[in-house]
Amino acid sequence: MSERPEDFEEMPGTGGNAPEFTVSELSGAIRRVVEGEFGHVRVRGEIGRVSRPRSGHVYLDLKDDRNVLSGVIWKGTAMRMRTKPEEGLEVIVTGRITTFGGQSKYQIVIDDVRPAGVGALMAMLERRRKELEAEGLFEEERKKPLPFLPEVIGVITSPSGAVIRDILHRLRDRFPRKVLIWPVAVQGERCSSEVARAIQGFNGLPPNGEIARPDLLIVARGGGSIEDLWGFNEESVVRAVAASDIPLISAVGHETDTTLIDFAADRRAPTPTAAAELAVPVRLELVARLEAVDARQTRAIAQAVNVRSQRLLDIGRALPRAEALMSAASQRLDLWCGRLPQALATAARERRIRLAEATSLLHPATLARSIADRRRLMEQVGSRLAPGSRRSLRDLQRVLDQRSEFLRMFRPRSDIERRRGSLDQFSARLETAVSLRIDGWSGRLDALERLRQTLGYAATLRRGYAVVRGNGVVVTTKAEAMASAGLEIEFSDGKLRLGDRRGRGKKPPSGEQPRLL
Repeated sequence: MSERPEDFEEMPGTGGNAPEFTVSELSGAIRRVVEGEFGHVRVRGEIGRVSRPRSGHVYLDLKDDRNVLSGVIWKGTAMRMRTKPEEGLEVIVTGRITTFGGQSKYQIVIDDVRPAGVGALMAMLERRRKELEAEGLFEEERKKPLPFLPEVIGVITSPSGAVIRDILHRLRDRFPRKVLIWPVAVQGERCSSEVARAIQGFNGLPPNGEIARPDLLIVARGGGSIEDLWGFNEESVVRAVAASDIPLISAVGHETDTTLIDFAADRRAPTPTAAAELAVPVRLELVARLEAVDARQTRAIAQAVNVRSQRLLDIGRALPRAEALMSAASQRLDLWCGRLPQALATAARERRIRLAEATSLLHPATLARSIADRRRLMEQVGSRLAPGSRRSLRDLQRVLDQRSEFLRMFRPRSDIERRRGSLDQFSARLETAVSLRIDGWSGRLDALERLRQTLGYAATLRRGYAVVRGNGVVVTTKAEAMASAGLEIEFSDGKLRLGDRRGRGKKPPSGEQPRLL
């Protein structure tokens, strides 16, 4: 491979000692050289274009002020990465340089991405905060109030740290409650995914299931550097906090530490211990308050009873004695009791007299006379009923005969006359319509006849034109006239034959229309 280009130009034809490569062989050779020289490199630059196709791979540009280096992160590596590549972020990437023969370019296959210092992390954090704030995830209107005394509290933290011990100790001192712990990694690559799954898992518990659904969630972690707390700045964790139906307290880091879930949470606590204080009230304070309220209630009830008792006594003194109220009524009762036997005897005697008077009217002789009178009345009415009925029947028959005669004589005649009048009217209208239709057709025929005469050549002949025929056909040119044995000129009043020697008696073909000169 030490030959120069001018050496190849001196070798015409197919001779020469230079080896021949296929495109794939040359591309593979270049790739082995590049990968051998740059098998493991660390590159610092700013992330430019970032593309995430459906395959799951990540394609990006790493650039500085003069050059651009293409990079690719395979799907499995991208899923494990702690720092997600974002456009504009200054990073230090670790990987190997290789080539891509399909486009004749070199690129870096990235295995790890780290922000280039705390400044890059803060810039990316601020940019992410503005994007999530623009979506409305940090608005105060969507934040939920904390329950006053939750029955079950869910804590998302590391089970082995001092944080969970501080929270349980503070809850035990203030107001013991049932606590469910969801162990997660609070830093590292698994932190964001485990915290997001824990929030979603608590929200997914059924309200009346075997495992009690928490009334309040606490996401807690101790203090640390921005790199240690970075898992709580990931977008997946922030969205899980914002989407939680259960009120959530963020207690990540110390009071000076700030993460993105502090903006999305319903309340932020400066420390995990403060989160426990926000979660439950102090039990002894509630007991003292209840005792004070109970004492005030007891005093108020006793005072109200005393006031009403005194008022009842005062009203009772103004009322008359019971004996005085009942004495007059007792006296009247005694009087009525003494008069009652005599009144009963008098009433019984009066009713007995009325009964005797009513019984005297029911004597058998009286009933027999009443029945005989009614029988005579019925016989008189019956004797008059038969002649009256016969007279009524005769009157009805006479009326029926009169009406039948009227129907026979006058009803059909009037109907016939009425229908004959209608028929005469229809006949007159029909004759008028037929006459109008015939007149219309006649007018149309006359117009067509005039049009036919106007378009026919006979009218044209009367205006001074003539039709010339030669050998029985219409002649339209001088040459045709010279070639004809004889000519026939047709005028409006007849035909004139000139030099007719061979074509006499020959008729023009049927259906042919003459042409005008």
